[in-house]
Amino acid sequence: MSEGEEKGLKTFSLEEVAEHTIAKGEDKSIWILIHDRVYDVTKFLDDHPGGKAIMILNAGMDSTEMFEDIGHSSDAREIMKEYLIGELQEADKKGTVDTGPKSWASTSAGNEDNPGWTQWILPAGIALLAAIGYRTVFGGN
Repeated sequence: MSEGEEKGLKTFSLEEVAEHTIAKGEDKSIWILIHDRVYDVTKFLDDHPGGKAIMILNAGMDSTEMFEDIGHSSDAREIMKEYLIGELQEADKKGTVDTGPKSWASTSAGNEDNPGWTQWILPAGIALLAAIGYRTVFGGN
């Protein structure tokens, strides 16, 4: 028994998910796959901050890579739980794992609260060279 089955989630095949790409009319049904989990986002289309077009474009297919590349927040991941309806059957799973939102901040080794001189030395050097070049070309007194 898989983890999803233990949690009471239905199991779907890729073919079943691929059938849910209809964005208009009474039969509207948009499902997406993220980390081997199936989400029915039909009711979320109008509320999606990135617009419904991107969700319709990814309907019925694995959207894991795109979802992670965008860098969705922990709030977005929490909202997703409301739309979770199942998981992929074992034969179709890719085995991707949700590692949480990306950290966009870069820190140098050492004190993470104070990144140090390495964060400003290159821009300062470029500014200094630009100032010297300006004075040389335009002959400032």
